Amino acid sequence: MTGAQLKEKVVAYSKSIGIDKIGFTTADPFVELKERLRTQQELGFQSGFEEADIEKRTEPELLLPKARSIISIALAYPSKMKDAPRSTKEDRRGIFCRASWGRDYHDVLRERMNKLQQYILELDPEAKVVSMVDTGELSDRAVAERAGIGWSGKNCATITPEFGSYVYLGELITTIPFPPDQPISDQCGTCNKCVDACPTGALVTGGQLDSNKCIAFLTQTKGFLPEQYREKLGNRLYGCDTCQQVCPENKGMDFHHHAEMEPDPELAKPKLKPLLTIRNREFKEKFGPVSGSWRGKKPIQRNAIIALGNFKDETALPELIYVLTEDPRPVIRGTAAWALGKIKGSQAENALKQAKEREKDKDVLDEINRSLKMVENQAIS
Repeated sequence: MTGAQLKEKVVAYSKSIGIDKIGFTTADPFVELKERLRTQQELGFQSGFEEADIEKRTEPELLLPKARSIISIALAYPSKMKDAPRSTKEDRRGIFCRASWGRDYHDVLRERMNKLQQYILELDPEAKVVSMVDTGELSDRAVAERAGIGWSGKNCATITPEFGSYVYLGELITTIPFPPDQPISDQCGTCNKCVDACPTGALVTGGQLDSNKCIAFLTQTKGFLPEQYREKLGNRLYGCDTCQQVCPENKGMDFHHHAEMEPDPELAKPKLKPLLTIRNREFKEKFGPVSGSWRGKKPIQRNAIIALGNFKDETALPELIYVLTEDPRPVIRGTAAWALGKIKGSQAENALKQAKEREKDKDVLDEINRSLKMVENQAIS
């Protein structure tokens, strides 16, 4: 069979296994991406989660010798939750971003790509195929853009005409010379809504992201969250959807094609207070299947404490005081001190004063002292 005939069969098969969109491109180097990545490195805009070797990120033949093509796939995920639970004054809730709803998308995509890879090898047993998603060396978005899946939006997301930017991406590098598809031209035009709406100004300009300011990145860090970002975190536990939610291309986009991507409302919008004392085993059993758990419970707990502080939730005082006095982790104790300072009141003040007498960690003491000043300033005013 010719490359064109093989492509036709692969496209038809992809639809039969629930792949929402598929595109093909060459395995040529990603020259423009290489320059952008070098600029990102020079500016210090990288998160540290990505592959550090720029050559591997932009030279497919380094990942598969004699590579000729790359197949990009996209699966659409829901943007709206059915029967979403309400946050109440007695039980405030946090939120996981949409990309963490349902079962971990890495697993879902790998299952589809494994089937596609097996089918390709049945068609051409001599072919070589390497698949990857998110944690692989290649840039999923750069591949998708060149393969005609969508264009790269100013929010740094791949925007598809059919599904907006609510898509998961993966790719397969292969030695088969498939005919490439045409890229889609940029459709953002003069629209700047995502850049204007970014809570922390992480979208420096359209298409350039300072990862260190991005809330989606900050929710995944394990240390103290810089104070200037705590209020901006709101009640987010993992990820941030703001730049997608304001995008006009996403208006009305909500797809429920895959049962495994449907969110469990109690996991996607969990109650905050129980998260503060959740045990490791319970956390793994409950949240382990979702992608937002990949960094463990510590970032989620820290973010839950910040959310309770932002809500000024007085009903959470017992849990926050317990964490401040009993948790062995300085980041969690210090963040609880900050939340108590936000909530204020005599109970919070007394707890902070008592903790100050016992606390040995300098960072936690700094948080306690700052919170005590907040409480005292309120009393004066």
